Amino acid sequence: LEFISSSDASGSAALAFTGFDASKYDSYEFSISNILPATDNVFFMARASVDAGSNYLAASDSYNCIGVDGISVGDTTAIRQGYYKLGNSASTDGGFSGRFAINSPQLNLVTWMEFNGTYGGSNGVVGLSVGAGSGRTKAATVVDAVQFLMSSGNIASGTITMYGKVNS
Repeated sequence: LEFISSSDASGSAALAFTGFDASKYDSYEFSISNILPATDNVFFMARASVDAGSNYLAASDSYNCIGVDGISVGDTTAIRQGYYKLGNSASTDGGFSGRFAINSPQLNLVTWMEFNGTYGGSNGVVGLSVGAGSGRTKAATVVDAVQFLMSSGNIASGTITMYGKVNS
């Protein structure tokens, strides 16, 4: 893995990473540390771009997704963490830490992405939970940027660090 960039959230609508370089990297891994939502009952999500971050795939048929324990997360506008939403009685009660990977985005095929990590959630979940989610773009396309965001509201705080898996 080779460090590419890092971004800190502070009331951020989204964190975007556009440092994709197919000549150097076959896939990418993101270290996600202490991402907290500004509002309760939201999902932490990722969206892919095919135009270097000018736009992100957000149509209602952009992705196929699945969540923890094989439960369909039902969101076709983004890849999202786990099955349960973040936050409890206050936004600082439930956040997300873990990893996100994008595999072979430089190929003109469907692009596979996955989350895993721990989080504090709502939906009756108290304390820590283990969450995972994965998905892919429905269309074959070259992905060259990714954006992290909440399903509603801002990212209150946290850090995301991007690494590339060197291809030679």
